[in-house]
Amino acid sequence: MSLLSAVKDESATEIHLPADIDWEMLDKSKFFFLGAALFSCVSGTLYPIVVLKTRQQVMLNDISCLKMATSILRSEGYKGFYRGFGTSLMGTIPARALYMGALEVTKSNVGNVASVQLGLSEASASAIANAAAGLSAAMAAQLVWTPVDVISQRLMVQGGGCNSTFGLRKYNGGIDAFRKIMYTDGVKGLYRGFGISILTYAPSNAMWWASYSMANRAMWGCFGSYCCKKDENGNGGSGYRPDGKAVVAVQGLSASMASGVSALVTMPLDTIKTRLQVLGEGSGNGRSPTILQTVRNLVKEGGLGACYRGLGPRWASMSMSATTMITTYEFLKRLSTKNQECFA
Repeated sequence: MSLLSAVKDESATEIHLPADIDWEMLDKSKFFFLGAALFSCVSGTLYPIVVLKTRQQVMLNDISCLKMATSILRSEGYKGFYRGFGTSLMGTIPARALYMGALEVTKSNVGNVASVQLGLSEASASAIANAAAGLSAAMAAQLVWTPVDVISQRLMVQGGGCNSTFGLRKYNGGIDAFRKIMYTDGVKGLYRGFGISILTYAPSNAMWWASYSMANRAMWGCFGSYCCKKDENGNGGSGYRPDGKAVVAVQGLSASMASGVSALVTMPLDTIKTRLQVLGEGSGNGRSPTILQTVRNLVKEGGLGACYRGLGPRWASMSMSATTMITTYEFLKRLSTKNQECFA
């Protein structure tokens, strides 16, 4: 594979961008080790927003983010924004490893099939490969992430008024929560909401990666005519090689655009999933609520708008996470290449 790819516009000018780094070009041990460290830092930075989103989704009344944050800070202090973080972090590392591995393997294989065997254009092959990669990566990660999600989300709402309102148990950390859930519901309790998690994250990831690929290509196409007017010496030229800052800026903006659409489309499913995982033991009759019952309860509480509680924090979290993730991910891949001289 060539280490430089070109995006062409109608004027036949070219923008030379660093090409995608496929699975075979990566040092796997470095890729997974550095990935665990980098994405753990990202998770820690964005975790308070996830706590806000989760608490908004399970509350009976619609409470603004600012009021919720002020309440947490006043009653629980800063540690309230990091309830369940240890459990979440322990699950993030293997889940991310599965996610990244499935993503890169699928992207490389599907991309080759789409471009070589099916004869599709580079743009179409890239969109299809990214969509398939996002789908398979999300499904693989949920095998680890769903149990972690169930435990960490229940810890997130500790002290948020949900225990007394919904009759939820009190947990003394992640291990205690794991034991009590296993004792009460067994393995199925840890995988509560697994089906709807797949329905939420698999299409969302497929949509996001496909949208990101198309948005990134479209943005370079739009800016191509302007960027290619002058070369580095100020003379007319037929090519433009953007610096690292320009590439990162376009990647970040493309990621933010893709995540906005994905968050809006999948928000109701995420709200239902969160309620099933957090409030499943608080139904009072010893039976877990069904998806239909959960939807009815939400509509009864606040109409269809109740399904979009927490949209603000989720949109912000997804946008910031996606922007940080894609720039970190591309940086990680370049750090993990077997031949660093190619990028000197």
